[in-house]
Amino acid sequence: MLSKTMSVVAMTAVAPILWGTTYLTATTLLIGGHPLLTAAVRALPAGILLLLIGRRLPRGSWWWKSAVLGALNIGGFFAFLFIAADRLPGGVAAVVGGIQPLLVAVLASRVLAEKLTGRVVAAGVAGVIGVALIVLRASGGLDAIGVAAALLGAVSMATGVVLTKAWSHDHPPLVVTAWQLVAGGLILAALVAVFEPLPALPPTLTNIAGYAYLALIGTALAYAVWFRGVAALPARVPAFLGLLSPVVALAIGGLVAGETLTLTQVCGVALVFASVAAVVAGEVRRRPRRSVVSAVPAGIDRGRVGNRDV
Repeated sequence: MLSKTMSVVAMTAVAPILWGTTYLTATTLLIGGHPLLTAAVRALPAGILLLLIGRRLPRGSWWWKSAVLGALNIGGFFAFLFIAADRLPGGVAAVVGGIQPLLVAVLASRVLAEKLTGRVVAAGVAGVIGVALIVLRASGGLDAIGVAAALLGAVSMATGVVLTKAWSHDHPPLVVTAWQLVAGGLILAALVAVFEPLPALPPTLTNIAGYAYLALIGTALAYAVWFRGVAALPARVPAFLGLLSPVVALAIGGLVAGETLTLTQVCGVALVFASVAAVVAGEVRRRPRRSVVSAVPAGIDRGRVGNRDV
């Protein structure tokens, strides 16, 4: 049970590791100045690919559920993220977005009956501080619209993650991921048509390679393993694993640019790892106790045994 839990955690962590490569990909391989187009090209082809693999269309209420989840996890989240990144100084959007694990933990305690412990709250606060130490730089005043967009992006995806777990227990994670990406990609394509002109020049082979990597690896693969983790683990665990993304981006930036980490950044990385480890360790310790409770004979009061697990 322990090894199975850790294997799911490790697989889920692949998603934020891949997302950590997004900034370098966007700045070195893609056409600049077209964030909504990049988001649409990232989401829609990935969704279509997963839809072809899963070979299942939504039915009944899942038509509107897919639209809601696609808007929250993909369309709305990407749009708010790009607005925040465009209007805020470097790193501020990432720090505001760092509250997402805490938001997920609070929402999951209300919607999914997941227990909100002091450990989780402390880990959430430590995670935000860690991300701030990693990415923040001295800068001027903050833009109110940018801060609002960053907050809305965090709330959007936190709500989407919790609702995904609440609604999708009767469908494979792969097909639910496909439906969300297609719905979110269509929303983003509509936003491009209304608000963002297309590039003046056709894409180069470098651009095409960048978009292909972002769609196939950074989105199709990343979101498939991410929502698999959301389905298999308490919602707070994948959310906290998401804090690894700025750590990976920092490491890649250091390798490419040859920069040395500052003491502040090292402390930030340590806080992020401690935050993630605290939540993952708590879940690993709970899993064996759950198996003990399920194995209690029918004549024993399961409620008394189970209370030690919550």
